[in-house]
Amino acid sequence: MLQIGMKEINDRYIKEVEDNFAINQLTNKTQLEYLDNSTAKYHGMTISYLYVPKLFPDHVVDYLSDQVTMIYSILDKVIKEYLTHADYRALFGFDKRLEELILIDRLYETTLPIGRVDIFLNEEDLSYKFCEFNADGSSSMNDDRELNISIQYTDAYRKMQERYDLSSFELFDSWVEEFMNVYSTYQKKVEKPKVAIVDFLEKGASLEEFEQFSKSFKKAGYQAEVCEIRDLRYVDGQLYSPSGMQIDAIYRRAVTSDIMEHLEEVPDFIQAVKDQKVCLIGSFCTQVIHNKILFKLLFEERTQRFLSEEEKQFIKEHVPYTVSLSETDCNIAEIIKNKDRWIIKPEDSYGAQGVFAGIHYSVEEWERIVKEHLDNHYMLQEFHMPYQSRNVQMNSENQQFRNYSNLMGLYVYNGKFKGVYSRLSGKEIISVEHDENDAASVMVKEKR
Repeated sequence: MLQIGMKEINDRYIKEVEDNFAINQLTNKTQLEYLDNSTAKYHGMTISYLYVPKLFPDHVVDYLSDQVTMIYSILDKVIKEYLTHADYRALFGFDKRLEELILIDRLYETTLPIGRVDIFLNEEDLSYKFCEFNADGSSSMNDDRELNISIQYTDAYRKMQERYDLSSFELFDSWVEEFMNVYSTYQKKVEKPKVAIVDFLEKGASLEEFEQFSKSFKKAGYQAEVCEIRDLRYVDGQLYSPSGMQIDAIYRRAVTSDIMEHLEEVPDFIQAVKDQKVCLIGSFCTQVIHNKILFKLLFEERTQRFLSEEEKQFIKEHVPYTVSLSETDCNIAEIIKNKDRWIIKPEDSYGAQGVFAGIHYSVEEWERIVKEHLDNHYMLQEFHMPYQSRNVQMNSENQQFRNYSNLMGLYVYNGKFKGVYSRLSGKEIISVEHDENDAASVMVKEKR
């Protein structure tokens, strides 16, 4: 077990870069050349990345695994409560069409097959707050995979590797294994299920990642195809891919909000799910935890009623205070006056779309933003300043170390912690729209 903390090991890596900056500038060119010719793309462009990876000592990996186990237990309880109690369902206020889809029996045991819980982690004391819970649309596994390959071309990584055992999180074959573990409990399972990876493909952000997952399914001995969800065909009680492959199981990457927005464009997919003629992993019940209204409901008595004392304390420590942005729930004058304390978010979105932090606006601008979104399906949340760490973007004109805000996504496959997606930004909101940069997530152990 590595006997030093997370901040210390990351500081050692930074010092290695600073002490040998010129050679690291050169080896970054090799790293960039690899990435330019790799599948690490966002809408066709090479992803933006920082030179210093995020290092996770093995004891921190164990700690994060324990945290994932706890939050997964809570999210699982929430989904089951929603499915079995009408009064609890009413608190979420979902569209009746969506509620109908959520209540379709998935016919397998797991409620939440895949997720990524994003946290603001303090690298000095390992305290943290949750940012959001992602379900079926959890992404960016391929970015981390490619970054971990590319970083091996750099001088600092090679020097650190001489002193420590460095390795990456494996996020593809491990998902195929857990996908099949989920499928093994499916009541209508077949021996060798044919798998469709489905989304609205015109979004184009994850095609390379989908193909990588398809390769992992095929490597494990399963037929798999990446499919446009609109082009699935349901004939005589069987769902087919555009190529004519009979589909037994779906790895759903299409997020629920996109499906509901385009519901009339995916009738064959929807009917096959309603008729329980295909195994949908994950089912629509995962929307219960993806919607940000959950942050509010976790604090309410109706949720606290079915949680253990340990789980209640966990929520108190790690979930930021959240209420609906409404006249009845909020003191609007106080929110406007103390703008830096607050952030507002849509109830159902992803990629930090429609997110506003008071710290970024004048009082007048903030007042306008708050009033525009009042009683309009928005949440008001306590703003948590992200932890900052030093890093450098070698591909910029200003190749200087500076502070970046950190956000870490913890991948959860079938209830098990599998890895981390590390993102950093020069701003307090961390997303592609707000100066997001990826960094390789690297596990660190003592050399044997």
